[in-house]
This record gives sequence, structure tokens and C-alpha cells, in this order.
Amino acid sequence: MDLRPTAAEERFRAELRAWLETEVPKYGAPPSRGDWPARRAWDTSWQRKLFDAGYAGMSWPKTYGGREASLAEQLIYYEECARARAPYVGVNFVGLLHGGPTVIVEGTPEQKERHIPYILRGEQVWCQGFSEPGAGSDLASLRTRAERDGDHYVVNGQKIWTSFAQVADYCELLVRTDPEAPKHKGITWLIMPMNLPGIEVRPLATLHGQSEFSEVFLDNVRIPVENRVGAENDGWRVTNVTLRFERGTAFAGEMVDLKRWLAEIAEVARRVTDHGTRAWDDASLRREIGHLQAETDALWYLLKLSIAQADASGVPGIGASAVKLFFTELKQRVGDLGMRVLGRAVLGRSDVAGLPSESFTYEALQSLSMTIAAGSSQIQRNIIGERILGLPKDR
Repeated sequence: MDLRPTAAEERFRAELRAWLETEVPKYGAPPSRGDWPARRAWDTSWQRKLFDAGYAGMSWPKTYGGREASLAEQLIYYEECARARAPYVGVNFVGLLHGGPTVIVEGTPEQKERHIPYILRGEQVWCQGFSEPGAGSDLASLRTRAERDGDHYVVNGQKIWTSFAQVADYCELLVRTDPEAPKHKGITWLIMPMNLPGIEVRPLATLHGQSEFSEVFLDNVRIPVENRVGAENDGWRVTNVTLRFERGTAFAGEMVDLKRWLAEIAEVARRVTDHGTRAWDDASLRREIGHLQAETDALWYLLKLSIAQADASGVPGIGASAVKLFFTELKQRVGDLGMRVLGRAVLGRSDVAGLPSESFTYEALQSLSMTIAAGSSQIQRNIIGERILGLPKDR
């Protein structure tokens, strides 16, 4: 296989880079992390700029406003956006990176028309209603109940760790429609409008002082049957499509950004001193940074494999669990390194002495949740052992 970029790919990179160099500085600084209405406006406005410029939905069908870009162009897009420090997907995360892709693969033509163009234009924000207080890693144990009543499902239950629920228009919701069936067989995947009566959202404060997650309480919420994605009681299969997107390709932008962050840690190490000695003068630190850089390079090639599988089949393969496991645990180690390099400057959440304490501390604390979100590291190891390595299932 010839991995050298073609002339067309080089032109695409140059065009995208030129556009980003013009538009990113003009867009200005992001709002406060705790100002959710402003964050929604900022994130969705950037998404609309991408759409208008032809850069939204790199792999999505042109029919709905996407670009249908090649694998190489998708990777170039991630690289150039990270290089330009362009706004990340933010509150658009769920809709763009796994909810929308699931509807593209599993939804009806009407559902695609109703949601895909609007997600791409930044006009719909989605949240994820999967986990429950008693069903996190063991997601199939969920108990939120949906009972059929004519052309509606009546839903009762509770969700937790619902990403961006306080600013979302729709929720990808898992419900139990057959309580008598084995736990993996009685689940259904629904699209729930967040403005329906009976929905209560309670934001949760996290370790780093933010509230991107919420509890969601559902009291006799009536969801139209036409909002079901896939067949009734076939939701676990549809869920695995969602989870493969979430684990295999959704973190692509963050993986590129991890390489940039590691380079920034190295730069800070050249500036930080302890009794007149630079942190960078420590050979063991330089060796650790070198090893982590090699691992981020390996991660990028593992991601390329996952995206290639998605490009060929429409859905990332089971290797997505390996990508997710590798990335989240690597990010934790990079976060720990960043905190150690900053030294006492990590004691404040604001920048200290010109050092990036705020961003380093935020990313390090946020990384702690990433080995739990989208399936814990233990769950990913079980999947890898059973479905990739062929080891016996855990009783």
C-alpha cells in the first residue's frame, strides 16, 4: 500500500489549513466552562461555520450535507484542526460522533432526514441516556421501562452521567421494552425529544468543578414509536453499533490533541526550574516523554486501522475497544506527567507564573473519568479477551 499523500490530498490539506488559519483566530476565545447556554452557542456556531465551508460530517453521506471524504482526508482533517487549535465538537459530541452515525447506519429514511442535516448544521444537540445508577459497566442491566401504548412508548426510570443533557434537544435513550426477556434481548433504542413533559434534568458537579453530566428522571414520558431506531427489543445490537463509534472513532480529535499536549509538556519542562535546575535536565523525564511520544504514534496507527474498518463496513470493528482502552489509559499517564512537571503550580486551578496550570489540571482530572466513560477499562479488557483473543467467557 502506498501511504504517501496524493496531490489531491495535499491540495485538501492546504485548503483546509488556509481556511483554519483565517477562521480560528477570528472566532475568539471560548466562554466560561460553566456557562452552558454560551457554550452551546459557541460550539454550534462553529459547527455551522464548518458546514457552510464544506467541512462538516467528513465521512457522512453527501445526501445529508456530509462530505463523504476518503480515509486519508478524514485523518488530515483531524490533524489540521488540532494543529490550528480549532474548537472541538463540545456539546455536539454525542450527535456528531456516535448518535448521528448510529442513525445513519440503523435509522429509517425519515429519521435520517429529520436529524442528520440538522446535527451537521449545529441545529440539534444530542445527549446520551444509557447509564443508570444500577447499570453502568453492566449496561444491559438497565431498568428504565418503556411500555407500548398505541403509537407511543410510555417511559419511566432514571438515567445518570447523561452528557450535555441540560442543553440537548434530543437524547439517544436505552429502555427496557420486555422485562421477561434475557437482559440483552429486551432493550430498545429510542430518540427522545428533551422538551417532552415528564423529563427532569439535574446537573451533576464533577471533580474538576464542571457539570457536563446530569441525572435525568423520566416520569410517564410519551415517546412516539416512530422514534425507535431498529426493531423493538433489538436495541442491544443497535447499542453495540453506537458503542463501537464511541470507542473507535469518536476520540480521534482528542488523540491528535494528546500529541500536541505532550509536546506542550516537553516545552513547559524546559521552563520549569527547581533550585536552578530545569525539569528537562532530568534524563529519566526525557526518556518518559520519548516513550509516551512513541505510544501516541502507535495509537494514531491503531486509530487508522479502526477508521479503515469503519470506512469499509460503515461501523468500526471490535478493535474499537482496544483503541478506547489504549487511548484513555495513555491520556491518564500523560496527565500525570503534566501534573508532575508543573510541580507546585498544580495547586491552583488558574495559570500560575505564566504556566498552563488551568488547562493541565483540567485535562488531568478529566482523564480520570475517561477510563470509565464509554465502558470501563475492565469491560474493554473483557471484550478484547473474549471477542478478539478468543478466551473463555467470564462466568
